[in-house]
Amino acid sequence: MEIIKIIFLSIGSLAVLFILTKLMGQREMSQLNVFDYIISITIGSIAAEMATSLEDNFVQPLVAMIVYGLITVIVSILNTKFVRLRPIFSGKTLILYDNGTLFKENFKKAKIDLNEFLMQCRTNGYFYLSDIKTALLEENGKISFLPYSDKRPANPSDLNIKPKDDNISTNIILDGKIMYENLHELGHDKIWLDEMLQKQGIIKIDNIFLATYDSDDNLMVYLTNNKGT
Repeated sequence: MEIIKIIFLSIGSLAVLFILTKLMGQREMSQLNVFDYIISITIGSIAAEMATSLEDNFVQPLVAMIVYGLITVIVSILNTKFVRLRPIFSGKTLILYDNGTLFKENFKKAKIDLNEFLMQCRTNGYFYLSDIKTALLEENGKISFLPYSDKRPANPSDLNIKPKDDNISTNIILDGKIMYENLHELGHDKIWLDEMLQKQGIIKIDNIFLATYDSDDNLMVYLTNNKGT
């Protein structure tokens, strides 16, 4: 009986977590600021407690989860409306390095040592500080690098080249299943798709793991490979 109760409570806590996540906004872990990170850990801990509440006190952790979720929504609204509050809840960007100068006080504030900073430089492709003009510690804890203009990769505008704009390709087959809604939005039907596949010598749609279509009328087909590496 207790196992069944834990199963239902676990499903319930997951459902509440899903709803709260939708309300709070979906962001990757790398995009979370300090406040969001603390709230996420706390809500996760409460959800685990709720899932294992064998007594009749599961309502208490449920209410706590909702309260934390509402606080996050309120703080998000305040951050949007009142700019001065953003540094308090979300933190602020710190300059770690600029034009040959390392800002020691900002390193202390960010709790980052020089070795860690240099490692971040190397992992981002900068083995010499002389290649970097500015390095900023963002609100989410990541370091952004601005290289000197002569050290950054060349782009088409540097060479006076104007390439054609790329467009997002549309998935029309996923794991052997036709995405009819996407297909219809492109103005095509299954008959057209069958003809395009036959041109590539493909008869069975079940053998297609992924098929995409772009604005240049290119149908890219990737067959299922059941063999391991």
